[in-house]
Amino acid sequence: MANSILETISNELASAAENVGSSVVTVHARRWMPTSGIEWKKGVVVTVHHGVQRDEDIKVLLGGERVVSAKLAGRDPSTDIAVLRIEEGSSGAPDLGDSTSLRLGHLVLALGRTRRGDLVASSGIIGSISGEWRNRRGGSLDQHIRLDLALYPGFSGGPLLNAQGEVVGINTQGLGQGRAVTVPVATVNRVVEELLKTGRITRPYLGIAMQSVEVPENMRSKLPAETRAGLLVVHVDNGGPAEKAGVFLGDVLFEVAGKTVEHVDAIQDSLAAAKVGDVLRVRIIRAGEIKPMSITLGERAAR
Repeated sequence: MANSILETISNELASAAENVGSSVVTVHARRWMPTSGIEWKKGVVVTVHHGVQRDEDIKVLLGGERVVSAKLAGRDPSTDIAVLRIEEGSSGAPDLGDSTSLRLGHLVLALGRTRRGDLVASSGIIGSISGEWRNRRGGSLDQHIRLDLALYPGFSGGPLLNAQGEVVGINTQGLGQGRAVTVPVATVNRVVEELLKTGRITRPYLGIAMQSVEVPENMRSKLPAETRAGLLVVHVDNGGPAEKAGVFLGDVLFEVAGKTVEHVDAIQDSLAAAKVGDVLRVRIIRAGEIKPMSITLGERAAR
């Protein structure tokens, strides 16, 4: 009985790899190691931003060992997604699944293609899964899906398959500081639609790096009740929105839009609801004095 169950699972995984594998491609868009990608719909290839290091002379090796030219439709560094257009597509859209049905410990399969175009796979489980995740690049993913499997060199950009053989996201090592994570289908669809329409994802930013610090005792009486901490400015981007507004290194930001802030996540929440050109009103502590400031949000450059 045990052998029969294992054989059934093995055959189903093999069939899933074969069915989706026809949509998986090799993307040659950087000097050394190519990356993987998937023909998300006919003529549209999704891969990872960190694997596309040039905007021209991009080649895509399709499953049938055909090499076609590709044009960059757009990229979004904050979700590590890049979209390419090809004229000679080889397949229709793969079957997409619902990543919200994934559970901790579920068996999953990651697919990729080698430099020569050979289809390769890596199996494992869902190592961690939770709700919406805002990564260190400022991008918002519908879920935080961490994989307990090996993403070998070149696997980034390939799809993750669930036990039903459906694509539930795009795998990358470019968002989790070297860890294998998956950009869920819902996020990919949203980013792809916007990149095909406008060629970019516009996200506002302040242009500063901050860390939480305790507010000095002698300042607390001047601040809103219960304020015990603020955000110390440890870096200011040259020419960024904060510098233009007059923010200095060493300032302590404690209020945004009338609300006290003690953690960087609170700033990210404010930015998530804003758009480029909005004015963010803040209050800071500088040299023992409280100073109000207005920062006009700029657009985060792609890099």
